[in-house]
Amino acid sequence: MLDQAEGFVTADGRKIGGVVMEMKNITLRFGGVVAIKDISFDIREGEIRAIIGPNGAGKSSMLNVISGFYTPSEGEVWFRGKKRPPMRPYEVARQGIARTFQNIALFDGMSVLDNVMTGRLTQMKAGLFSQALWKGRAEKEEIANREMVERVIDFLEIQHIRKTPVSRLPYGLKKRVELARALAAQPKLLLLDEPMAGMNVEEKEDMCRFILDVNDEFGTTIALIEHDMGVVMDLSDRVVVMDYGKKIGDGPPDEVRSNPDVIDAYLGVAHD
Repeated sequence: MLDQAEGFVTADGRKIGGVVMEMKNITLRFGGVVAIKDISFDIREGEIRAIIGPNGAGKSSMLNVISGFYTPSEGEVWFRGKKRPPMRPYEVARQGIARTFQNIALFDGMSVLDNVMTGRLTQMKAGLFSQALWKGRAEKEEIANREMVERVIDFLEIQHIRKTPVSRLPYGLKKRVELARALAAQPKLLLLDEPMAGMNVEEKEDMCRFILDVNDEFGTTIALIEHDMGVVMDLSDRVVVMDYGKKIGDGPPDEVRSNPDVIDAYLGVAHD
């Protein structure tokens, strides 16, 4: 084990680094409804961090706070050692945080390649005039962006559908394309909102493999929401559990699985 301030070593020998993101006493209200109530937890560099809980627990709301779609009513968001002011989602994306959505949010009329290319928008710095001429910086930028996109397409094994309109794809492949678009942004932190939802067993196995590979080969820190407890326990280094907007558990999968409050609220298994 490493000192907790620096990180720790997993059972399979992976080194988890220091804190990348810290949520401090986050509360989120919508009028009189409290979606999140005074929750604190952190995400460490290189880990796979799961957020679980029953429907309506506030998981997606928490992901929306992290990604800038919601501004917390109370509390602080810290990223890479700095307190983050209220930001719009595109500003958060420029910080290196990318996400997928519970309901697939792709451009159906565009090809797989073009959809994945949209993930590079935060990396495009050339001005309008330079882009119009397509010389110098704009040309180099375009070549670099396409090289990264092709790398991601190869990595996720979707070369055979790269020119296919997204509207023609089955659900499982659409999920993989959405992952590709997020990965094309080269995020420091990747947020996955129910990446296995609606998938069959084979598709889930493929997605699990890709998530592990993204974490291992790209070194990407991942935070995910997932209802499949088998997936959560197999993939995650640490798990935070929410129920009715409150945190009721936080720790390694085995510790969370045996937590009586988690069993009562979510797992539904009797205990003494």
